[in-house]
Amino acid sequence: MLRNPASAHRLDILDWLKDPAAHFPPQRHADLTEDGVTVRAVAAKLGVSRRVAGTHLALLTRLGLLRTKRIRHRTYYRRDEMRIAEVARMFEKGW
Repeated sequence: MLRNPASAHRLDILDWLKDPAAHFPPQRHADLTEDGVTVRAVAAKLGVSRRVAGTHLALLTRLGLLRTKRIRHRTYYRRDEMRIAEVARMFEKGW
């Protein structure tokens, strides 16, 4: 996950989602902190297509690092802090 050039984008996404209000504009139908951000917002911030951003978000979600929430017809992504802490502990132990 972290050993290819695209991982920089994924690390950026995880970093931005620590404090989404500082990195993304307000959203009409969802709270940035409670609900998360859309793929469109992440794509705009990364400067890539929604498809590319969606691929990064899908991988992070499959790894359990992000949680999703559906509001209306959109999916919102936010960090799963417990899972991130668990993964960090595995790396600290020399996994």
